[in-house]
Amino acid sequence: MFSQNDPREEEPKRSFSDRLKGINDKDKDTTKVATMDMYRFITLERDTTYLDTALTIEREYSHNYLRRDLFGLLALPNEGQPYNKLQYKLTEISPYPEMGFKAKQFNFLEANQIRYSSVATPVTELYFKSILGKGHSVDSFFAVNVSPNLNFSIAYKGLRSEGKYINQLVSTGSFRFTTSYNDTGKRYFLNAHFTGQDALHEENGGITTIEDFESEDPDFNNRQRLQVYFTDAESFMKAKRIFTDQIFRINPKQGNNNLYVTHQFNYENKFFEYYQPTIPSAVGTQSVIRFGDAIVTSNLKDQTHYNKMYNKAGLVYENTTLGKFQFFVDDFRSNFYYGRILIQDDGVIPSALSRQINSAGGQYEYLKNKWHGKFLLSRSITNQSLSNLDAKLNYNLNDDFQFVFGYQNLNKLPNDNYNLFQSNYVNYNWSNNFKNEKINVISGEAVTPWFDASLQISTLTDHLYFENSATDQSQQIVTPNQFGGTIKYLSLKVSKELTFGKFALNNTVLYQKTDQQEAILNVPELVSRNTIYFSNYFFHRALFLQAGITLNYFTKYFANDYNPVIGEFFIQQEKKIGNYPNLDFFINAKIQRTRIYLKAEHFNAGYTGNNYYSTPNNPYRDMSIRFGLIWNFFN
Repeated sequence: MFSQNDPREEEPKRSFSDRLKGINDKDKDTTKVATMDMYRFITLERDTTYLDTALTIEREYSHNYLRRDLFGLLALPNEGQPYNKLQYKLTEISPYPEMGFKAKQFNFLEANQIRYSSVATPVTELYFKSILGKGHSVDSFFAVNVSPNLNFSIAYKGLRSEGKYINQLVSTGSFRFTTSYNDTGKRYFLNAHFTGQDALHEENGGITTIEDFESEDPDFNNRQRLQVYFTDAESFMKAKRIFTDQIFRINPKQGNNNLYVTHQFNYENKFFEYYQPTIPSAVGTQSVIRFGDAIVTSNLKDQTHYNKMYNKAGLVYENTTLGKFQFFVDDFRSNFYYGRILIQDDGVIPSALSRQINSAGGQYEYLKNKWHGKFLLSRSITNQSLSNLDAKLNYNLNDDFQFVFGYQNLNKLPNDNYNLFQSNYVNYNWSNNFKNEKINVISGEAVTPWFDASLQISTLTDHLYFENSATDQSQQIVTPNQFGGTIKYLSLKVSKELTFGKFALNNTVLYQKTDQQEAILNVPELVSRNTIYFSNYFFHRALFLQAGITLNYFTKYFANDYNPVIGEFFIQQEKKIGNYPNLDFFINAKIQRTRIYLKAEHFNAGYTGNNYYSTPNNPYRDMSIRFGLIWNFFN
């Protein structure tokens, strides 16, 4: 009867893949599998997020060169070029003076934007996206914990995009290295990073005759045939930073009452150069000097140097019932300099602008139950007038309802390039002593099952800006100015996604209003983004697919123009842009931990007329088909 028994029943059953590999159950690896919450990314403020490999509509919005949602930003024609702002205050404002040249630093990561890692196993993320013309856009990231207490990460983002117009090449690089450490007793914590960032832009100054573009003449479908102001000008900016943030608990064991010593160190070095071999510009059959008279006849080269060192030391008392009380002092030193002193008929332009500022302040943080509040007050104790009051209160009623309330009062020193600038262009030399900007911001955010909304009310006094002071329309002579009055600004943004089975309609609408005596702060009254898309699983849930259409729109307004000599946007009142639809069609797919993106950008460009612009003489991007992916690896 033994012949009637199946000997295979005496052995444990194995999967088909294990039988192919010749693996028995006894040979299987019984090591625990790491969960996704064991792959953490921590900000400087100790906010923690987890690695997310899902494919959502938010990932579609952030699959771009900046790796974040671009709502409120308007891209210039080539990838990696500056972004015109459709919304005021997209980033936090610091009371300390900065170098300036803000249009050149959209892709530069600040110290508070660096994330530190803690991962259960080594992690790699690869990003790729095709560009406009020849080149690629890539971003690679690798993080590893060599022990539970010590983490290293290294990353590099690079871009090279030729563009569609003459003299429009963009080449950028961003290297980041981070480390995080804490001792076994959780008394000492260290976060440190190094960044090396650079950006090379060929600067063509925009097209000279917008009539050729708007005529829709097929001869100009090849954008290389459109005449531009400069065929050999370029700008270059680079920055390096060393940063450390340390915390040490004085009491050996953590209890209900704890005392900490903190220290933060930040050293930055920046350099900006504008180079223009040929001074005259051809406009039709005429020759113009776009930026006015120059003291050289060719090979114009302007160079600006900047370095900054910042130290902050603090003492923190923590009580599990009352919260955290922090008292700190800081030391800010910067040097903005050139290689010469200019003596002009109307005065002397110094070679450097040096600052040494000391401040003292306190911060209170409360985290209990559904409430989380943070209140900061700092004020300079040296001769410079500088202060910052920042309050934020979060209330989480439950998973469906969250509310954030904020108030900020800033007395901000002007950025250095407002007060000092030197150039080989005669009219681009100035030495000023502008007043501090006074900024008040009241904000609120709400997350509900019905909609997400954010409200901002701001008042700006002694607002600084750049303007074109040239009387000849063919010229740009951009100089800094200060508006002595008060500008009132209001914005309301509402977002809501509606679902219909496997279809969804994602909507974001921004309403803005300004109250000002002069047109200084210019923004469109209405900005909207609407996406209708389809999502579903295929092939036994092995493939997740998304496909849809996105409509971007903003009303007409006097958009700021861009000037490459100073690397800044400036106000203008000659030409309005906007009131054109921008349609994108996309198909995205997810296979395991790989997300694939295929998009036809601005596919309606050939049907709605050539009336789309990013600045008054820089057209927006034409229709293009782009491919990209994000690939995560886990060991």
